Amino acid sequence: MATRLLGVGAAAPAFRLPASEVAAAWGRGGGRGQAGVCAPDEDPLTLGWDAATRALDAAGVDPADIDGLWWGTTRPPFAEGPSHAVLATALGLSPHAGGALHAGSPHAGMEALVGAADAVSAGAARLALVVVSDALRPGLGTTAEARTGAGAAALVLGAEGGTAAFGARVTRSRPFLDRYRGDGETETRDLYDGRLFREEVFLPVVTEVAGALASFDVRSWSLPDPDGRLGAVVAKVVGASGNTASSVYNAIGDTGAAGALLGALSALDAPGLVAIVGTGGGRTTGITIDVETPIPGAAIVGDALGNGVTVSYMDVLRARGQLVPTGETIPMGVPPESAMFVRGAHEILQLLGGRCVDCGTISTPPSIHPTCIACGGPKLEPVSLARNGTVHTYVVNHTMPAPFVAPLPIAVIDLDDGARVMLQVIGDGADVEIGRRVTLVLRRYSYERGVPVYGYKARTVRTPEEVA
Repeated sequence: MATRLLGVGAAAPAFRLPASEVAAAWGRGGGRGQAGVCAPDEDPLTLGWDAATRALDAAGVDPADIDGLWWGTTRPPFAEGPSHAVLATALGLSPHAGGALHAGSPHAGMEALVGAADAVSAGAARLALVVVSDALRPGLGTTAEARTGAGAAALVLGAEGGTAAFGARVTRSRPFLDRYRGDGETETRDLYDGRLFREEVFLPVVTEVAGALASFDVRSWSLPDPDGRLGAVVAKVVGASGNTASSVYNAIGDTGAAGALLGALSALDAPGLVAIVGTGGGRTTGITIDVETPIPGAAIVGDALGNGVTVSYMDVLRARGQLVPTGETIPMGVPPESAMFVRGAHEILQLLGGRCVDCGTISTPPSIHPTCIACGGPKLEPVSLARNGTVHTYVVNHTMPAPFVAPLPIAVIDLDDGARVMLQVIGDGADVEIGRRVTLVLRRYSYERGVPVYGYKARTVRTPEEVA
């Protein structure tokens, strides 16, 4: 059974770090290009949620119909914990959905794609969701600081429908040590010898895999490009006219496990054979996708990657947690492992409310309001809240204790289904006003007692005048 491609989506982080900022901080000259960097409330899980939401919308697929989630990321948010379950729940997937979490190297993205494609081909899944996301943290002063980015791609696969089919596949394994971090370390180490990596590790195996795919009539290539130059070298060897991954590198840098698929998404907007090669952790895999007509979502990938706020090197160090404030932080009242979080996990991650059976009023959150806030009725049915609404009122806090970062806007929002919620707003509050339209997105609220805590924040919607 052939695996079909139904829709795709992409996501990029909020910050952009110019390479010149890194060079200046370390007293070095030059520095070209930029890298995408996560804001303090972003990470591989939130990026993956953004990309997956867009892919599901593009494919016109209800998340509850997905049979499995295959997620590839070099570094899951929980070192040992419910990373896969948190993402699946936040996306609204069925609790019966299967899949797998692939991690440990930049090759994890290709492993997730291949695993999902095989499950669909074997009949184990009718609809599969592939998410690849990364946000590596390079070591201070390393050559990777200026080019290590973050991003995510998502693909919806199916056993039928769609306008593209998966084709040939090539894999090579060689026990070479490339990028790595030691047990208990948080930062990816620098290459031991750049020339050795180029001549003995990267180029031989990547050109071997790409060369095998070059025997087909490939229209477009997405080749690994860890430094903005090596991808072009491979493209020249295999006779490719270009490398679509280079545009991703120019926009947001090296995105690790997400790089190969992010580079391929824009190429899926036209008919022809697309070849994708991903590498890392001693493994390299190449696949082909035969596109018959443009894939839904591919045409707007550039929009997802193009936005971003230019920040300083110091801002990035704070966002990555490599520069932290002194003094005591204010812990949460209850730990993330507590009964309150266990009982409210679905309510928080799936953004649930309680609709009154008698009058229809939606109470939020239902765990705090077990009876109707309008008529006092005791019978509430769980419903998914609307993801869009309007600012009813707001406040911007300009003084906050660590680990919170000021200014911190908080808004009361009237959702389109009549529910009312109070949430943090992304940004510094400069674009928040009463009556402003917002959309709700998953973000990381804090990192508490070694555990990431997720919830929804409001993101302002730009008006047509602002877009123009």
